[in-house]
Amino acid sequence: MVPKIIQQGAEAILLQNKNLILKKRIEKSYRINEIDEKIRKLRTRTESKLLIKASKLIPTPKIIEVKEKDKEIEMEFISGKKLSDYLNKFNLKEQINICKKIGKNIAKLHQEDIIHGDLTTSNMILKNPSKKKNPKEKLGCLYFIDYGLGYIGPKIEDKAVELHLLREALEAKHFENWEKLFKTILIEYKKNYQEADKVIERLKAVEKRGRYKH
Repeated sequence: MVPKIIQQGAEAILLQNKNLILKKRIEKSYRINEIDEKIRKLRTRTESKLLIKASKLIPTPKIIEVKEKDKEIEMEFISGKKLSDYLNKFNLKEQINICKKIGKNIAKLHQEDIIHGDLTTSNMILKNPSKKKNPKEKLGCLYFIDYGLGYIGPKIEDKAVELHLLREALEAKHFENWEKLFKTILIEYKKNYQEADKVIERLKAVEKRGRYKH
């Protein structure tokens, strides 16, 4: 099977070959070649380390091989529903149960100071929804993907900004129920993260800054 391009962004290109994904960082012609090499190699290394660390906490794609010299990461392909495309198709009760998973996953990452960097429903995959009667089990496993902009950050501010960006993504893409969904995420976040109150308090300040800019 010839690898096919499934996504191409400003930073990287994703190629799928059966059950594998190859993420290749794109050269930037506007940067000096030596600097570009270092930046892409560092980001490849950082993302692979974050994926490994995050995989011990929440569902993430499993790394198969890291090729720093080629600025490539080979990982498993997660077959499932991209949440940005499917969240609105679930009923409200199911949406809320999915958001409980989101809140819990974020809490686990933040507990270990992992900042995802691009936390939107576009970077979440729901795998293996089932026909089980238990609504929580029925929705399957929620994966967080694409840690390309992520980093280790202990600052409360960074975690608050991450939540703010998710809030904006929900409001833009899932506007019908976004307030209930974000409230659910924060409730679950508080249950699973020791410093959640500090982050949520800072979130209020971040949201005020956002309103003033507009």
